[in-house]
Amino acid sequence: MQAGMWGFPEGVGHSPGEALVGYSVEAADGSIGKIDKHSEDVGRSYIVVDTGPWIFGRRVLLPAGLISRVDTENDTVHVFCTRQEVKDSPDFESGQHESDVAFIQLIERYYANRHM
Repeated sequence: MQAGMWGFPEGVGHSPGEALVGYSVEAADGSIGKIDKHSEDVGRSYIVVDTGPWIFGRRVLLPAGLISRVDTENDTVHVFCTRQEVKDSPDFESGQHESDVAFIQLIERYYANRHM
């Protein structure tokens, strides 16, 4: 992940300004939901995934550095994590945590210390 945790990696197929809302999200071992929101802020790019009924309608924030591929033909984003990692990730509530430094640090620690 050349761009770091909060940047879109080079060569994943994402073009700046490309709308990802509504894309399906695939983890290494299956579907995790659809993109509800995404940010391209420099140094803090991310996607917010609505997991639907799979894990009780939770929304999770995934740093853009976890994206392995953007498939624009099939409106799908593939990520470098498992369904269990997403299920165990910190809770995200829109507007409450997006600029919360403590939450951002929690996300960084969680994804930087995962054991695959």
